[in-house]
Amino acid sequence: SYVVLGAGFFTTQKSQETIYKGVEQSTSNIKMVGSLYGINSTQSATDPLIDELQFTLGLAPGASSVDLSKMTIVYSTSSTAPVIYTHSTNASVTSFNTTLASTGAATETMSAQDQVKVTLYVTPSLSKNTPLTLELRPSVGAALPFSKTTPATINIVNTLY
Repeated sequence: SYVVLGAGFFTTQKSQETIYKGVEQSTSNIKMVGSLYGINSTQSATDPLIDELQFTLGLAPGASSVDLSKMTIVYSTSSTAPVIYTHSTNASVTSFNTTLASTGAATETMSAQDQVKVTLYVTPSLSKNTPLTLELRPSVGAALPFSKTTPATINIVNTLY
């Protein structure tokens, strides 16, 4: 009878672990704080295009820390195939970087109360009235997708809506 009880307790414990892991995987730990900004880094007035995207992330209340070095970002537009960006200390064509919004210091983790600025460069550059989709995929938790459109007039700094 002890063997049967032991097996039952073991099965119950494994079921609880599975449930907790499923809840952890299905809930989104990250959230967007503020707006998505499109930057015309060339500052060209004759042919203004957005080639840099910036936004700020925070953690949902009660969420555990997130390892940003394992997060990926999927970027696409109606005219481009999806591009997967990975974390790097310097943003480049297929990577993004993260800095603490409060200090500007590079970071690879986001803890409670942190706000992290994400910067990525897009190719080809975005023209006016272009819809785009970003999907943030952390290593743990649900993905955070959102769609935005570039404004009708492109300035140096633009809020995408």
